[in-house]
Amino acid sequence: MRKYLFSAGFALLVAFSTTAVTQPVFATEIKYVVNNIPITTGDIQHRAAFLRLQHRKGDAGQEMIDQTLRLAEARRLGIRISDAQVDAAYQRFATSNKMPLKQLDGAMAQSGVTKEHFKDFIRAQMAWNQALTARHRSSDGGGAMGEQDLVKRMLEKGGSKPSATEYMLQQVIFVVPSAERSATLAKRKREADAMRARFNGCNT
Repeated sequence: MRKYLFSAGFALLVAFSTTAVTQPVFATEIKYVVNNIPITTGDIQHRAAFLRLQHRKGDAGQEMIDQTLRLAEARRLGIRISDAQVDAAYQRFATSNKMPLKQLDGAMAQSGVTKEHFKDFIRAQMAWNQALTARHRSSDGGGAMGEQDLVKRMLEKGGSKPSATEYMLQQVIFVVPSAERSATLAKRKREADAMRARFNGCNT
């Protein structure tokens, strides 16, 4: 069973329609360049949509910068996450939420996140967890280390301090079909709130 060094649970409440929804088209331009990797305004818009989907506040631009730095560090350590690994994780996410892939694709598109952006997030998450594990194994002493100890050891060895929250991939999506929205939205929201209330920490 895969372990995640950082994890937090959250529930996503998605009002999903089976009708195709056309997202507004924005002009995309390069906003930042990190280690010769461009971050576009489109990337930032997708991350902002992802934050809204999680009902979480945050700086979308800074999150994209952090993600790019983490991927660069993982690559420096020789860590590569294949497309097959990402696709498998995406499939597991859909399966764990009892959703066909097509329905998950639609939910991601309708929310403005897009499946491509979510898969990029999954790739970065998997790579960063492997990077932390590699750092841990290469550290002297052995034994389990807490998050703060890992960060301290990384800084001592010249690594970059992570600043964004890490999430495990087993999120929960509560889907509300548009035809039933008026009847079930309040009920599904209560279920999502109850799910959040049951989460007391990373060991939950």
